[in-house]
Order: sequence, then C-alpha cells, then structure tokens
Amino acid sequence: MNILYLLIPITLIFVVVMAVAVIWAISSGQYDDLERDAEDVLLDDDEPY
Repeated sequence: MNILYLLIPITLIFVVVMAVAVIWAISSGQYDDLERDAEDVLLDDDEPY
C-alpha cells in the first residue's frame, strides 16, 4: 500500500508531461499538413538523392 504514495505522484507527473508535449506539438504545427507525406510516396521523382 505504501508504494501507491510513490506511484500516484509519478503517474500524475507523467500525465502532465505528456499533455504538455501533445499541446506543444499541436500548437507548433506538427499536424498542420497530414496529406503532403502521403502524397510524396505517390510522386515519381527521377532525381537520385
């Protein structure tokens, strides 16, 4: 039972960190253009990299 006093705060800190990471990713534009990468596979580029 004593381990819960350690695990609950660690879990809450982890949830807050993940929420901040998701909010940062959304606000920085990580999900603005979801179609470009999918269409890049279909384009035929003859130029080598």
